[in-house]
Amino acid sequence: MEIYFRTKKLQRICSEAKEMRKLYGVKGSEKLQQRLMELQAADALSDMSHLPPTRCHELTGNRAGQFSVDLEQPLRLLFIPINDPIPMQDDGGIDRRRVTEIEIFEIADTH
Repeated sequence: MEIYFRTKKLQRICSEAKEMRKLYGVKGSEKLQQRLMELQAADALSDMSHLPPTRCHELTGNRAGQFSVDLEQPLRLLFIPINDPIPMQDDGGIDRRRVTEIEIFEIADTH
Protein backbone atom coordinates (compact mmCIF):
# COMPACT_ATOMS: atom_id res chain seq x y z
CA MET A 1 0.00 0.00 0.00
CA GLU A 2 1.19 3.52 -0.70
CA ILE A 3 1.60 5.60 2.45
CA TYR A 4 1.66 9.39 2.58
CA PHE A 5 1.97 11.71 5.55
CA ARG A 6 -0.03 14.85 6.23
CA THR A 7 3.01 16.81 7.46
CA LYS A 8 6.76 16.65 7.06
CA LYS A 9 7.08 16.56 10.85
CA LEU A 10 4.91 13.43 11.04
CA GLN A 11 6.89 11.86 8.18
CA ARG A 12 10.13 12.54 10.07
CA ILE A 13 8.72 11.03 13.26
CA CYS A 14 7.67 7.90 11.36
CA SER A 15 10.92 7.49 9.44
CA GLU A 16 13.62 8.33 11.99
CA ALA A 17 14.13 5.73 14.74
CA LYS A 18 15.78 8.28 17.05
CA GLU A 19 12.80 10.63 16.77
CA MET A 20 10.36 7.75 17.39
CA ARG A 21 12.21 6.59 20.50
CA LYS A 22 12.37 10.12 21.85
CA LEU A 23 8.59 10.53 21.57
CA TYR A 24 7.25 7.02 22.20
CA GLY A 25 9.98 5.09 24.00
CA VAL A 26 11.55 1.82 22.89
CA LYS A 27 8.36 -0.30 22.98
CA GLY A 28 6.21 2.39 21.40
CA SER A 29 8.68 3.05 18.59
CA GLU A 30 9.01 -0.67 17.86
CA LYS A 31 5.22 -0.98 17.61
CA LEU A 32 4.99 2.07 15.34
CA GLN A 33 7.68 0.68 13.04
CA GLN A 34 5.90 -2.68 12.96
CA ARG A 35 2.54 -1.11 12.01
CA LEU A 36 4.15 1.00 9.28
CA MET A 37 5.81 -2.10 7.80
CA GLU A 38 2.52 -4.00 7.93
CA LEU A 39 0.72 -1.19 6.13
CA GLN A 40 3.45 -0.96 3.48
CA ALA A 41 3.39 -4.72 2.91
CA ALA A 42 -0.38 -4.84 2.49
CA ASP A 43 -1.74 -4.70 -1.07
CA ALA A 44 -4.99 -3.17 0.19
CA LEU A 45 -6.54 -2.07 3.46
CA SER A 46 -8.53 -5.32 3.60
CA ASP A 47 -5.22 -7.16 4.19
CA MET A 48 -4.97 -5.51 7.61
CA SER A 49 -6.69 -7.52 10.34
CA HIS A 50 -9.61 -5.99 12.20
CA LEU A 51 -8.75 -8.30 15.10
CA PRO A 52 -6.04 -7.71 17.73
CA PRO A 53 -3.17 -7.05 17.80
CA THR A 54 -3.48 -4.76 14.76
CA ARG A 55 -7.20 -4.06 15.15
CA CYS A 56 -7.56 -2.00 11.99
CA HIS A 57 -10.99 -0.42 12.16
CA GLU A 58 -13.01 2.46 10.83
CA LEU A 59 -13.88 5.11 13.37
CA THR A 60 -17.33 6.57 13.92
CA GLY A 61 -18.95 9.82 14.97
CA ASN A 62 -16.93 12.94 14.20
CA ARG A 63 -14.11 10.67 12.98
CA ALA A 64 -16.23 8.78 10.42
CA GLY A 65 -14.16 7.89 7.34
CA GLN A 66 -10.97 7.69 9.37
CA PHE A 67 -9.20 4.44 10.26
CA SER A 68 -7.11 3.42 13.23
CA VAL A 69 -4.58 0.71 14.07
CA ASP A 70 -3.44 0.00 17.60
CA LEU A 71 0.02 1.01 18.75
CA GLU A 72 1.24 0.91 22.35
CA GLN A 73 -1.77 1.62 24.59
CA PRO A 74 -3.40 4.14 24.51
CA LEU A 75 -1.98 5.39 21.19
CA ARG A 76 -3.42 4.76 17.74
CA LEU A 77 -2.06 5.41 14.25
CA LEU A 78 -4.79 7.35 12.43
CA PHE A 79 -5.17 7.54 8.65
CA ILE A 80 -7.61 8.10 5.83
CA PRO A 81 -7.93 6.47 2.41
CA ILE A 82 -6.82 8.83 -0.36
CA ASN A 83 -7.54 6.86 -3.53
CA ASP A 84 -9.17 9.20 -6.05
CA PRO A 85 -12.07 8.58 -5.93
CA ILE A 86 -12.45 6.87 -2.57
CA PRO A 87 -13.66 3.32 -3.37
CA MET A 88 -17.15 2.82 -1.98
CA GLN A 89 -19.41 -0.19 -1.54
CA ASP A 90 -23.03 -0.23 -2.63
CA ASP A 91 -24.15 0.27 0.98
CA GLY A 92 -22.12 3.50 1.21
CA GLY A 93 -19.22 2.09 3.23
CA ILE A 94 -15.59 2.30 2.17
CA ASP A 95 -14.46 -0.71 0.11
CA ARG A 96 -11.31 -1.79 1.97
CA ARG A 97 -10.40 -4.25 -0.81
CA ARG A 98 -9.75 -1.34 -3.17
CA VAL A 99 -8.07 1.10 -0.75
CA THR A 100 -4.44 1.08 -1.87
CA GLU A 101 -3.35 4.57 -0.78
CA ILE A 102 -3.58 6.11 2.67
CA GLU A 103 -2.55 9.32 4.37
CA ILE A 104 -1.38 9.09 7.96
CA PHE A 105 -2.46 12.26 9.72
CA GLU A 106 -2.03 11.66 13.44
CA ILE A 107 -0.75 9.48 16.25
CA ALA A 108 -3.11 10.00 19.16
CA ASP A 109 -5.20 8.61 21.98
CA THR A 110 -8.71 8.64 20.50
CA HIS A 111 -10.45 7.79 23.78
